[in-house]
Amino acid sequence: MEARLKNPVMLMPGALQALLALDKSTEAGEVPYVTRKLIHLRASQINACSVCVDMHARELKKAGEKDERIFAVAAWRETPYFTAPERAALALAEAATRLADRSDAVPDDVWDEAARHYDDKALAALVIQIALINAFNRLNATTRQPVGAWG
Repeated sequence: MEARLKNPVMLMPGALQALLALDKSTEAGEVPYVTRKLIHLRASQINACSVCVDMHARELKKAGEKDERIFAVAAWRETPYFTAPERAALALAEAATRLADRSDAVPDDVWDEAARHYDDKALAALVIQIALINAFNRLNATTRQPVGAWG
């Protein structure tokens, strides 16, 4: 596959830096790195963003995650590999990625379960991280960025 266009964040001065600054700002929420990467991988799978699926699976592997957990992200509900807080974050990521799939975009039970495991600051970080990965997915998928384009 060939890209339709050079990645838009490389063509617009300051765009990549702005997105990276937004990412960095969420570190104050103290959501574990692995949890962030799990939600990045899951949203990227839903959005069929091959660049991000590849990148975040590799990041998880580099962080020491076992293949079983990485391979099972798409079927996380049916596996024993994820903690209750990770499950809550994955459910929130799915709901916030699939906003148009239901009349109540993010149902109260999904939100309440996430709030049971994360304080307000961490929830804010999760919501921003979900929005951010969806932005990256849309940039990459729309312009058909090839796997490996980010190094």
